[in-house]
Formats: sequence, structure tokens, C-alpha cells
Amino acid sequence: MNGSPHDPHQPARPADSGGGEATIWDTIDRARSWLDDTNGTDRAELTMRILKIAEEYGEVSTAWAGVSGQNPRKGVTSTVEDVAAELGDVAFTAMVAAASLGFDPRTVLAAVAAKVNSRFTCADADTSERR
Repeated sequence: MNGSPHDPHQPARPADSGGGEATIWDTIDRARSWLDDTNGTDRAELTMRILKIAEEYGEVSTAWAGVSGQNPRKGVTSTVEDVAAELGDVAFTAMVAAASLGFDPRTVLAAVAAKVNSRFTCADADTSERR
């Protein structure tokens, strides 16, 4: 397999978007600021930002159904690239929501990565003990 988006067994390699990682975090902060300035930051607004994640998840589900042609009336309507883009929307929206709650999205994501990584460490230890 060649590492294409259709090969889930190959590691994902980031495409060079030309912006770099700093642009991602800056854009998340700009989106949060724009929402704060436009809509305010009361509890109802923060709730809407969190619910927006569910909306984006629904778009992932719709795109995935479109890849497989699950709706016989519509047929195949999406590509795996569409699904990946929608997954990116979910991740971005979640990071904006975290920032809206007053958290640094880099710290939030790093904590999740550390938690998941610790599971690998435990799994690696269990595997080596069985040998």
C-alpha cells in the first residue's frame, strides 16, 4: 500500500498547507475572538459552540454514508477526502469550543495525546510481560 487516504494501515502524513502549525492555533483563537465579539460569551452561547461539534459530526456521518452510497436514491455523493475535511471541521470546532471555555486548545490536545500515549505504554508493557 502506498499511504493513500484509502490505506488506514499507513501512518498519516500531514500535507504542507503552507501555513504551519502556528497558523492553526492562531486561526482557532481568531475564530473564538470573532464568536465572542459577535455573539457574546454567556452560557447559552457557549452551549451553542459545544453543540456545533454535534452538527459537524453529523456532517461527517453524512459524508461517510455518501462514500458508501447508503442512500439508494442519492448513490455515492462523497469521497474519503470529503470525510477527512469534515473530520477536520469537527476537530477545529472542538478546539474553538475548548478555547471558548477558557482553555488553551494546545494544552487540551496535548493532554489527550498524553492520555492515549499512556495506554500504548501500558499495552506495550502487557505485551512484553506475556512473551
